[in-house]
Amino acid sequence: MGKVTKTEIFLLVLTAAFILLLLASMLIRPFDSGSYTITQEHAENAERQAEQQDVYVHLNTATEEELQRLNGIGPVLAQSIVAYRQEHGPFTCPEELLAVDGIGEKTLDEIRDVLIIEEEP
Repeated sequence: MGKVTKTEIFLLVLTAAFILLLLASMLIRPFDSGSYTITQEHAENAERQAEQQDVYVHLNTATEEELQRLNGIGPVLAQSIVAYRQEHGPFTCPEELLAVDGIGEKTLDEIRDVLIIEEEP
């Protein structure tokens, strides 16, 4: 082996500097597999959809929170259902929900299959 020239030393230092910069950039900002932001609203919607899988609700005993698991039923409608139930007594069929302000045929059709209606004990 011969003597190492200044050019070879320069190239080795340059290569080492490049490798260090590459490693540093990977540590600071790892490979981006797709940039996206999950908002609080998206997270809540995803959680709610997961809860809605195979959910059955006892219409005459469900709390407002349990009613909100139903598709299309938010806090206001859940409160209205509970208030209606307290004022008029237990529901005897799903169609009685149409008497609750804010519930129409479309909402009823979406939740009808997951409602359980039995009289309160």
